[in-house]
Amino acid sequence: MGLVIIFALVTILAAVGGFTALKNKNLLGAFWGVASFAVFGWFTVMTIIHSGFPTGTH
Repeated sequence: MGLVIIFALVTILAAVGGFTALKNKNLLGAFWGVASFAVFGWFTVMTIIHSGFPTGTH
């Protein structure tokens, strides 16, 4: 369950980093930020579909 949270945080940070790099016209950084967003976003969605969303109760 913690894996979903970690993947989601990395996805959000990759989106912010890619947008910031694009805004600063850093094309290589923007490429890696968008690529990381796509890969970790896919991992996040697939982990939620496969394992379910963490409920917070044990």
